[in-house]
Amino acid sequence: MTQAADSSPSPLLAVKNVTVRFPITVHDGWLARRRQDLQAVTDVSFAVARGETLGLVGESGCGKSTTGRAILQLLRPATGEVVFDGLPLHDLWVRRGRHWAWGPRLRDLRRRMQMIFQDPFASLNPRMTVEAILTEPLRNFSVGTTAERRARIQSLLETVGMDPRSIRRYPHEFSGGQRQRIGIARALALGPELIVADEPISALDVSIQAQILNLLQKLRAALGLTMIFIAHDLAAVRLVSDRIAVMYLGQIVELADAITITSDARHPYTQALISAVPMPDPRAETSRRRIVLQGEVPSPLNPPSGCPFHTRCPLREERCVRELPELRVIAPGHTVACHVA
Repeated sequence: MTQAADSSPSPLLAVKNVTVRFPITVHDGWLARRRQDLQAVTDVSFAVARGETLGLVGESGCGKSTTGRAILQLLRPATGEVVFDGLPLHDLWVRRGRHWAWGPRLRDLRRRMQMIFQDPFASLNPRMTVEAILTEPLRNFSVGTTAERRARIQSLLETVGMDPRSIRRYPHEFSGGQRQRIGIARALALGPELIVADEPISALDVSIQAQILNLLQKLRAALGLTMIFIAHDLAAVRLVSDRIAVMYLGQIVELADAITITSDARHPYTQALISAVPMPDPRAETSRRRIVLQGEVPSPLNPPSGCPFHTRCPLREERCVRELPELRVIAPGHTVACHVA
């Protein structure tokens, strides 16, 4: 598979042909049951340079969050590998009986890779104060003395725009945006190099979303963070990302820089996503052509043959039904998985 991202010298992160499957039980009748693999992510590959933000965008259920969790090894990929700073993470798992578990070296890498979760209420322990939440990662890795940890916590809260005097309060005493800021502070506690932001604004009000996006951009510039920003809102992804990867049914269908994706999208699915982004100019909004996709996203339990998008594609040809398109380079830094692009 051809990848434009592979030309980047010494990327911090390289995802190579990663596939993630979930075994599930399918009920075919009153008593009939069978085991089947649900393939959530299929043969995904890309690389992320140091200091870069890569956006992952697509409809709900397309495999964005699963990809992010596989990158951090919260899920063990069925095939493929994730290479972080030249170190293959797949080799750092250890077998314990019938199951796989993190090895000590993989646990140590947790300091360098962190995640911002989607739901800022569910991801924070309601029985822990802000101080306990932010102290936990420092204590787990034996970072600093008690006084140094307290100073670090206050500095983190100031960094994310929170009042350091709120350390004795509990998550339910904060608004959604404030809880997400606490989650961001927790992700920054150990000074990571890579942040995976898994839809960090989808549970927030629109006005708060803008504040969190501005905060992430500020943190990235100040701390030199490398980030994977996951969202279904293409406008938000475009605002914070250097490059954008568009996913559909567990596969990357287009990958290019943010400006190219916006102005010169080649895949019909990407074009449909862009047409759904509201425009601030009422005249332009009413005069532009909206691409409305017909049908629903196919089930990953029974994916279509050939191109996964052909069941909804307005440009499909007979070849699209039979053959799976490869992710090919159509311009420098621009790859598309489409027969007719």
